[in-house]
Amino acid sequence: MLTHLQRLVSKEKRLAIGLMSGTSLDGIDAALVEITGAGPGTEVNLLAFESLSYSNEESQGILNLCNSSDSSVDQICRMNVWLGEKFAEAARRVMEQAEVPLAEVDFISSHGQTIFHMPDHAATLQIGELAVIAEQTGCVTVGDFRPSDMAVGGQGAPLVPFVDDLLFRHPSQGRILINIGGISNLSVLEAGRDDDHVLAFDTGPGNVLIDAIVQKGTNKEKKYDEGGQLAAQGKVDVEWLEHILEADDYLKQPLPKTTGRELYTSDMAEQLWQEGKKRNLRFEDIIATITAYTVEAIARHIHTFVDRAYKTEDVIIAGGGVHNHTLLEGLKRRLSQRVTPLDDLNFSSDAKEAITFALLGNEFLHGQSNNLPSATGASKKAVMGKLVFPSALLKNER
Repeated sequence: MLTHLQRLVSKEKRLAIGLMSGTSLDGIDAALVEITGAGPGTEVNLLAFESLSYSNEESQGILNLCNSSDSSVDQICRMNVWLGEKFAEAARRVMEQAEVPLAEVDFISSHGQTIFHMPDHAATLQIGELAVIAEQTGCVTVGDFRPSDMAVGGQGAPLVPFVDDLLFRHPSQGRILINIGGISNLSVLEAGRDDDHVLAFDTGPGNVLIDAIVQKGTNKEKKYDEGGQLAAQGKVDVEWLEHILEADDYLKQPLPKTTGRELYTSDMAEQLWQEGKKRNLRFEDIIATITAYTVEAIARHIHTFVDRAYKTEDVIIAGGGVHNHTLLEGLKRRLSQRVTPLDDLNFSSDAKEAITFALLGNEFLHGQSNNLPSATGASKKAVMGKLVFPSALLKNER
């Protein structure tokens, strides 16, 4: 096994698959990439990208596990295996798209699916069994990154800023990179500074509440507000929006901080839906107001924690939220920086998080730190990840 790893890391270029399932619970993203090098100077080339969607029933099954009142240990155990199988299927599909045999893949790196995150207790749980992925694909598999950061005092998140710094720091322009998935998070990269000065944190809701309310208003006929069209047809209830923002204690918390579905829950979405109806708002008005909630949460965090201390010229957006034009237009109005999608840098917005975990796995295999203490609050750098070998390697080693 060690001989295999030595051969893997000594290669000039490695083929890897990054797997990601986020808080939006819309499916699994799989990115096939070619990675050259490790650490500073790493280069990555996206070869293929595939999204394996969850059905409504599958999404609901995962969502139930994120709520302690609806979950149970036997359900978590079963879902852990099922998700491992689903992640393996996503890996096979992206290889089929690229017409490359799995045997040529050097490793798979999986984020898994977060079902609960408790940074105050140094505890987190991502499921999607790594052993199942390794066995069903025959590939060396890396995953379960967050606990290693939490073991050295970090919040286990955000992890994306490590790769933001690796790939997107500009020598003369300060940049804010924002990923709008279910939850929104950002990285601040000052021009020419090193990774000890990366500021990063979650800003609160991204698409998670918007998606939930779209599904309620359409009886799940729609999973999300495509292009932000529903929000564009509505009018923001400014008074209600201020009440929502005032009631959100996360917005008032100091840094470092992270959040997830444990705070922005399905119960919260239901409460907002009922409040909107009590105000006699149209469906589109409710969506417009909740979309403005995401915009304000991001903008207020930038005004409070970034603009006063950092010089930045560009805000670069990735994640599913990049397709919500109403959300992007709202950010353009509220921010002084230029707001552009990551695709304008010739980098896939949709594939970014899956690519991120391929790169985190690459650093792990090279035995190099892959957390950013300045972002997570960890007391020191750590090598995040766990490794699983497939049984197929036993034959190759003999």
